[in-house]
Amino acid sequence: MSFQAYIDNIQKKTGKTPEDFKQLAEAKGLLRPDVKAGEIVTWLKADFDLGHGHAMAIYATLNPKHADKLKEKK
Repeated sequence: MSFQAYIDNIQKKTGKTPEDFKQLAEAKGLLRPDVKAGEIVTWLKADFDLGHGHAMAIYATLNPKHADKLKEKK
């Protein structure tokens, strides 16, 4: 499954875009540099019923290092 397919499936399931998740994560204080991936993944699994792979895809869009690489691939 491509990365874009993961994002598309997440949006179908939750009705939320990566930008929506970014805003929610910011509001919860999850975009601070000291927050680990596991904490964000746990939140996404609990609040949005995402599987691990889908939660990691959203995490990748939240992490500036990864998000920049994803933009370069487009």
